[in-house]
Amino acid sequence: MIEVKNVTKRFGATVALDGLSFEVKKGEVLGFLGPNGAGKTTMMRIITCYMPATDGAVSVAGHDTLTDSFQVRERIGYLPESAPLYLDMSVADYLSFVAKVRGIESGSIRDRIKKTSEMCGLRKVIGKDIGTLSKGFRQRVGLAQALIHNPDILILDEPTTGLDPAQIIEMRELIKRIGKEKTVILCSHILPEVAATCDRILIIVNGKRVASGTPDELTSSSGESVNITARIHGPKEDVREKISAMDMVIGCRIKETRGDGPATFLIKAKPGDDVGQDIFKMAVDNNFSLSELRVERVSLEDVFLQLTTKEVVSE
Repeated sequence: MIEVKNVTKRFGATVALDGLSFEVKKGEVLGFLGPNGAGKTTMMRIITCYMPATDGAVSVAGHDTLTDSFQVRERIGYLPESAPLYLDMSVADYLSFVAKVRGIESGSIRDRIKKTSEMCGLRKVIGKDIGTLSKGFRQRVGLAQALIHNPDILILDEPTTGLDPAQIIEMRELIKRIGKEKTVILCSHILPEVAATCDRILIIVNGKRVASGTPDELTSSSGESVNITARIHGPKEDVREKISAMDMVIGCRIKETRGDGPATFLIKAKPGDDVGQDIFKMAVDNNFSLSELRVERVSLEDVFLQLTTKEVVSE
């Protein structure tokens, strides 16, 4: 649905994007991550035809953003970080205005406003002036203007900025529902939001791609080791020695023990899905009692900090 090939964008001596390439498939929700100044917003503006790339090419649904910009804009709905709202207009009048700008036939505008307002949860404020609405409802109005022409692709740049926790959850659920029908690019600094909402994540630093994959792929492949907590009832040193002898185990120590009761073992192991199974099998084979087995996976935040810090230092 979207194809970005070797895109570079320069502003004078500053290189905002440096040979960036990626694809977004139809029906995919892509999380677009990076620290401040990484080039995220610049890339969004190039995809939406707000500005051209210095080098490289971008196509949307088979249309080039430079030579077929009108066809591209027809297929994209865009919610920038600062939603383009006219505060002295009512929600209905504003959406009607946007619909006319989008070229929707006058006989279809009322129906489009009704469907879009229902999708975005705006029915009870449809007659109110936008300036009187809360931040959360203003973001919903901004999302509605991006959806009014029923685009195939939705691009959201920091859609939850300034929202309270309850509003963030509401917006996240709304994006999930929309993502079932449309291709979505979500640019956000809130990592749990991205992990909970997106099918795949792309991380860029200094205009370059540094990682791409599903949330599980990124968290499982980033670390050199995983930490495992196991609570096992058996001869403590015997248990520790058997765990330490496993191929995937880097080290094992006894964290806590209570008399003749079970001991808690802290285990550092190489990344892999079989470590927990091996510990369970070892306990069964030796008639040990296993009451707890917990793998502490690396979080998306850990992955993000590891990648962005490494890149910044290496530059």
